[in-house]
Amino acid sequence: MIAIPIPRNKSKWNTISFVSTLYLCPILDLLLAHIPHQLQAEIRLGLQEALVNAAKHGNKLDPTKTIIVKFTITDAQYCWVIIDQGSGFIPKYSCPSDAESYLPPEEAESGRGLCILQEVFDQVNWNKEGTELTLSKQMRHNYR
Repeated sequence: MIAIPIPRNKSKWNTISFVSTLYLCPILDLLLAHIPHQLQAEIRLGLQEALVNAAKHGNKLDPTKTIIVKFTITDAQYCWVIIDQGSGFIPKYSCPSDAESYLPPEEAESGRGLCILQEVFDQVNWNKEGTELTLSKQMRHNYR
């Protein structure tokens, strides 16, 4: 797969969809095409975490299921909506610094991923079914 940057349409939403996979480099490259260089590493980490969760935990890596990503860039913020076809997810934990000390390893791992999302993005919200994750990052003047 080759990633082709989608033109930046201010205030318009772009949509991509792909089958459940962990091969996310081209998808991430496309989603980061118009993000300032100084933010790319941080946002790549957050988007990768969200997309892996959608593919692995949401869609159970089922190649017949798809992931949809809607995204937009405005003067005020970057926003991504990631939709999977899984059974849903409700986050159980906040992000205490010592989560690893009291959670079982498999839950601490999951908790770290949620903390990454909270650290990278200014807003992290799931729909009530837990199949749609909205992430946003406020645009800072010095990043333009």
